[in-house]
Amino acid sequence: MERVKSWLLAFLVALSLVQSFLLAYSIPGISTTVRTEQDYVNTEPMGAEQTVEDVIFPEQIVLHFGNGKHTVMNAGDLPYYSSVYDKLKNREFTSFQKMSPYVVDWKEIRSANLGLELSFGSGIPVELLRKVMKLQGNQEFMADSVDRIWIFRSISGSGDEVRTFFFSSGGQAVYESKRADLSVQDVEDDVGLGAYLTPYAVTEDGLYVPQEPVEAAEAIVGYDAYPPDLMQRNLFFDPGTTRTLKDRSGSQVYTDGKHALQVEQDGEWIRYTDPAAPQNNEQSGSAGSNVSSGVVAAVVFINQHGGWDGRHQLQSTADASTGIGKSLLFGQYFRLDANRSFPILPGGGFRFGYMKLTAQQSVVTGYERSLITLSETPEAKVVRWLPGGTELQKALGGFSRRAEVQALFPAVKAEPLEHGKLRFDPVWVVRLSDGTRQTLTGALPAGFDGSAYKKKLSGRGLLEGTGPLSADNGGASGATTQGGSASGGNPAGTQQGSGAGEAPASESGGSPDGAQ
Repeated sequence: MERVKSWLLAFLVALSLVQSFLLAYSIPGISTTVRTEQDYVNTEPMGAEQTVEDVIFPEQIVLHFGNGKHTVMNAGDLPYYSSVYDKLKNREFTSFQKMSPYVVDWKEIRSANLGLELSFGSGIPVELLRKVMKLQGNQEFMADSVDRIWIFRSISGSGDEVRTFFFSSGGQAVYESKRADLSVQDVEDDVGLGAYLTPYAVTEDGLYVPQEPVEAAEAIVGYDAYPPDLMQRNLFFDPGTTRTLKDRSGSQVYTDGKHALQVEQDGEWIRYTDPAAPQNNEQSGSAGSNVSSGVVAAVVFINQHGGWDGRHQLQSTADASTGIGKSLLFGQYFRLDANRSFPILPGGGFRFGYMKLTAQQSVVTGYERSLITLSETPEAKVVRWLPGGTELQKALGGFSRRAEVQALFPAVKAEPLEHGKLRFDPVWVVRLSDGTRQTLTGALPAGFDGSAYKKKLSGRGLLEGTGPLSADNGGASGATTQGGSASGGNPAGTQQGSGAGEAPASESGGSPDGAQ
């Protein structure tokens, strides 16, 4: 009997130990969970999410047909633009060799060789571009920034071949990919997509100008706006600790003592600052890797705090005005229909169409954006035509900062109307060497029929006689090739010193990056 009691007691002690183990290690929630500010993500649904790959794409793709003929695909010219760019994103470019930009006669290549150019505006770090394209190169190439990729068919005694060059943003070097996964047939197919697009001529300084009016549209679009208190709950770790103030301008300010959220423009624009964010060492790593980590952090931050209203493009990676970190500008596109969209240029003092963030490597310290969300389809739209040919050339020739113009493209200017509506007016926009964007000229008078005008020309194919323009009809006055040789010329005809500068707003419809 005593032996049975002993065995029973031992069994009960063992069972007690097993239960204690299960209680300590197997029941969820037994440990304490501490929520930190870095882990906090508000779950209230707002805009859609995007990836870094979604916001990096060329400003323009220029197609060269040879015989001095060209056309341009702007980033909103779908689906042809997407067809070309999507193909290139899936090809590999390796074995890069650095060389002087003046060893190739680029003017001759532009005029005579079948090919295409991808323009990335003020430039993009290779470290960031490789997130979109399959690039593999040495450390020097990966640490550089590029503003243009030029692919062309080269004819030699040994047969046709494809050559591919990446242009450094500083204009002092080009990198040739000695192993590019492209065939002559690939280049011919891509260029063939533009056979019936609007013909463009090229100025002496490498600016592409359409030789016919370009079809666009004026549209009226309804919109909603997120309430500011939703952004307050989204951006603050503990919204219950925030208080509301009024600044001298009458703007509403939310603050918890460390962060500040300023609400402006009748509750449709916000400016968020986090001065208490850790000050990362900006000197560590290459400039390209610092920009890359900042852009990745910015995209994630926007995904978590407001999301994206439609398509956006990374347009500037300039140094912040404070001298610490990078100022990142994401420009919005207005979707007119399934096949066309246009970059938005804010009109006058109305802030809309961009998001601006300040990032110190992987930490976002500043955030500005509109709370407006556009309706998916316009309430009304009417075809309008932007001028081309002589009229556009005259507008360029009379532009006060003509020597600084580095790109010309169609856009829309946003103007607020009553009752929750915006009007989008088509305009020609120029990008200047300091990164700013300004309106060059507006649309032709309402009722102008560009299709009838085109019928008077040589069909829908490329026009005859679309060679280089002179200084008198839109070329830069006194433009000379950079770096000496008249036969070599500056790569792609661009001017030196094109930095990714801040883009301050202007009364004439300038870009917004200077809003402080």
